[in-house]
Amino acid sequence: MRKPVIAGNWKMHKFVGDSVDTAVDLKRSVSGATHCEIIVAPVFTALKSVADRLEGSNVSVSAQDCSTEVDHGARTGEICADMIADSGAKYVIVGHSERRQFNGETDQSVNAKIRAVLQHGLRAIVCVGEDLRQRESGDAERVVAEQLAGGLAGLTLADMERIIIAYEPVWAIGTGKTATPEQAQEMHAFIRRRIAGSHSRECADSTRILYGGSVKPGNISDLMDREDIDGALVGGASLDAESFASIVNYK
Repeated sequence: MRKPVIAGNWKMHKFVGDSVDTAVDLKRSVSGATHCEIIVAPVFTALKSVADRLEGSNVSVSAQDCSTEVDHGARTGEICADMIADSGAKYVIVGHSERRQFNGETDQSVNAKIRAVLQHGLRAIVCVGEDLRQRESGDAERVVAEQLAGGLAGLTLADMERIIIAYEPVWAIGTGKTATPEQAQEMHAFIRRRIAGSHSRECADSTRILYGGSVKPGNISDLMDREDIDGALVGGASLDAESFASIVNYK
């Protein structure tokens, strides 16, 4: 049985002190939650401070990105995955739509980052999703299939055990729009079928697929009722500890 995951992506928000305060408040509010895994992804400058304060709790920490490089070197501004591990984080978000849109990330660079993450003992939250034009033109499944094929290319069954997929329709991120539970379930089921085809049915059945796109306390329960939705990658609603705790405690 797949254990749900509720992950909060804080994006480019919060100074170190604010991040720690939110983490401490969240830790207190979800201390009794055992039905799901809980993850928060602060900015790089707050990563170690947040990880230190959450150590020993039921809340794990993720970075929002990492370098494609697996070794240290002359890459100004880049962060190697082992540096993220050294901070106390356990996960890395890879291929978020904002990175693809604003930073030129490709399926090939996503694949390289996944490999770097796995090589250094971390787990990857791999994002896929279509924009509004692609959705309206009927290309959503083709786009997601290509992202899965490129991002997961060459990964073994053992690699897949340390990967979470996050489906984030770009048109529903930060817009207030949300894919209906039916639309989300349809794409999640499609993703699971693609993984079954590229790896195995057993791999597909065990891979957790999160929904990301204006998830809020008011819609999380409906989403989680769907067979192939295994959790959420939450944006704005994760910035407030009380709001995020409500999403975590959706049951």
